[in-house]
Amino acid sequence: MTSGSPALPFDPIAKAAETWAERVGPNASMEAVTNIMRVQQILQASVDERLRPHNLTFARYEALVLLSFSKRGSLPMRLMGERLQLHPTSITNIVDRLEAEGLARRLPHPNDRRTTLVELTDTGRERLAAATVAVTASDFGFVGLDPSELVQLSGLLTKVRRASGDFA
Repeated sequence: MTSGSPALPFDPIAKAAETWAERVGPNASMEAVTNIMRVQQILQASVDERLRPHNLTFARYEALVLLSFSKRGSLPMRLMGERLQLHPTSITNIVDRLEAEGLARRLPHPNDRRTTLVELTDTGRERLAAATVAVTASDFGFVGLDPSELVQLSGLLTKVRRASGDFA
């Protein structure tokens, strides 16, 4: 268990779902969302633990990954926000922190004065490489699932995201 306390002798989510069914009605979606929220806590704790020695949060790690995936190692801030599905204020804060650490730098766009590019630095590439080794060594915190189950899980969650209008 990630909280440091001993594992419970029963599944509290299953117990809550049972009680929900008795008192409220159908419990499948309540049980699923509660499981997802708890798994999110478990994954977040694992990823945070792996990224902490690299002085990164998951949001900053994602930004570095996105920059490393770009053909030129730089992207417009607006595009970063869109791809990471973040509000402009959030992407600005992330870039501020990356820049303060020397992991990325802002540059003027060569053809559009209204656009600011964010470029990955060599230090950023090195930090990203080390952090990636750390998070992949733990499979980003996924335990108990084999690779085919992870593919299945991603497919199911993608269906929910698509149906919710997360993407076309």
